Amino acid sequence: MLEENLNGSSSSSSTYDMNGHRIAQANSNADQSSISANGTSSNNCADYTTNGVMNHNSHHDQYSTQNQNVQLDNTNRDIVRLIGQHLKLIGLERTAQMLMQESGCTLEHPAATKFREHVLSGDWHKADYDLQELQTIVDDDKLTKHNLIEMKFLLLEQKYLEYLDDSRPIDALHVLRNELTPLQHNTPRVHQLSSYMMCTNNQELYERASWEGKNIKSRTRLMDRLQSYLPASVMLPPKRLHTLLRQAVELQTERCSHHDMAWETSIDNVSLLSDHNCSDTAHNFPMYPVQILNEHSDEVWFCKFSPNGLKLATGSKDTYVIIWDVDPEKHQLKHRKSFECHPNGVSFVTWSPDSKYLIVGGTEESSELLIFNIDELKLHSKVSHSNDESLTCAAFSPDGTRFVTGGIRGQFYLCDLEGTILNNWDGVRVNSLAFLNDNQTVLAADTHYRIRSYCFETRNDYNMIQEQHPIMTFSVNSTDRLALLNISSQGLHLWDLRDKCLIRTYQGITQGAYTIYSTFGGVNESFIASGSEDNTVCIWHVRREEPLATLTGHTRTVNCVSWNPVFHDMLASCSDDGTVRIWGPKPSGNNYLSSLISGSSSSTPATSSSSSLNHNDDHMGNSNNDWNIS
Repeated sequence: MLEENLNGSSSSSSTYDMNGHRIAQANSNADQSSISANGTSSNNCADYTTNGVMNHNSHHDQYSTQNQNVQLDNTNRDIVRLIGQHLKLIGLERTAQMLMQESGCTLEHPAATKFREHVLSGDWHKADYDLQELQTIVDDDKLTKHNLIEMKFLLLEQKYLEYLDDSRPIDALHVLRNELTPLQHNTPRVHQLSSYMMCTNNQELYERASWEGKNIKSRTRLMDRLQSYLPASVMLPPKRLHTLLRQAVELQTERCSHHDMAWETSIDNVSLLSDHNCSDTAHNFPMYPVQILNEHSDEVWFCKFSPNGLKLATGSKDTYVIIWDVDPEKHQLKHRKSFECHPNGVSFVTWSPDSKYLIVGGTEESSELLIFNIDELKLHSKVSHSNDESLTCAAFSPDGTRFVTGGIRGQFYLCDLEGTILNNWDGVRVNSLAFLNDNQTVLAADTHYRIRSYCFETRNDYNMIQEQHPIMTFSVNSTDRLALLNISSQGLHLWDLRDKCLIRTYQGITQGAYTIYSTFGGVNESFIASGSEDNTVCIWHVRREEPLATLTGHTRTVNCVSWNPVFHDMLASCSDDGTVRIWGPKPSGNNYLSSLISGSSSSTPATSSSSSLNHNDDHMGNSNNDWNIS
């Protein structure tokens, strides 16, 4: 018995193995026979064998029984159509036909199938006739008159270009004058198409029209555009299953609170057999205490990793700044040098871009800055102009040859490394500074709850950000796009500097009147971290306002957090409890135990103590330890 296939042609019923490969064909007058597992035939009728090979008659009977028993709801019919479309897309035409036959579904309306065939074969007269037929079977609200004209315009555009490609300018001119122009649709495009008549060769035509030429590729691209105007009940959108899977991957990525945006996630580089998760990132995330530095004898107000990631500078109320060497493999720090600096304590430090120089500043009562050469471990220069001044913040220029400094008493200077004032801005009371990558623009937070942009060369200044409460400190990410602000009594705000708008208000920290420094960090700066007056360190994904981790262990306010810019699995925090804590990935087994009970003892002018750690399993908030997608 002959059966009709999807294209309307008749074919003999066939036998297939479990992989969909045809084993044998049988005509209506052929003897009944069965195929054995090794491919030999016998006269015995047989049911399915263990490898799925079957007799022709039993196949027909069982297929008929299955087809009668399977009742598909709308959802499952849609799924079958999606799978069928994808099978045809990857070249499994016969398998797609079998799927449609067994399920009783149709991949698309027969009129749509004819339309596709005529478009892909370049039969434009028949394609136009098919388009009129489609109009009669599609609701008016789904195929409006405007959409119909647009589809006709696209067909004629391809027809016109192919005539030009075939060196048939008379025929192309006929299409342009007698078919495209009378549509009175997209007149600017018609004028553009007419200009292609002047192309001297096909290559020039391809370049000016951004077109692939007369081939199956350009016609397939045309068909994809035409499909977008037809409802899915008539013709599925192009690559619909692929589109749905891509959207699923993107949604899972968006929902992953720990996703590292530096890894470009797409359907092409993830497994579709399991949900997206960032377990690898979790293993390397700095959420576990690996070392406590006790060398300071009083409150530690500031800590900052060097741009090369190999050193850490910490400043304390005990008047000392300490330089530490970083061992990125062991996630351990070793004391290198201590410098006695400001009599009222060290309130901030800033590194030069090459990690060679370190500016050390004091409290509001301090009128000078100290610049140290860290390579030579000696004082390089001082900045001091008047005992009445207050220099409480500074920032290096990207080229490392200059820096800006200022304070809330109205000093705002541009200086060189020798401390010479190159330029100044009178009456600007600043409490935090940042130098942008253009090497000219300086951002300054002032006492009017705002951040303003200053250019010393052009003397231009203007408002960038306006808050309703005092801006204690701020930092800018490496692209100059985002600014992270610690706001008095409000917490942590994230601003878009280009659009000048507030985009995040992060939850989880206590921010009163204390000066607290936050930081961007992680690969591609996908995360942020900040200290808090409740003695904790909070970490967020930059896209989410709820903290993904809360690190505990400090016993007093955490004043500053610094994320290593090179070795992203290291984080430092300093506190009024007099300690600096180093956070890293969780070591395994005995290595973890060793890191807890061993330490590097060192003698400094401040104190002599070991850098060992008493482990506390409660160092992270219980509600934020899940690294799976929520």
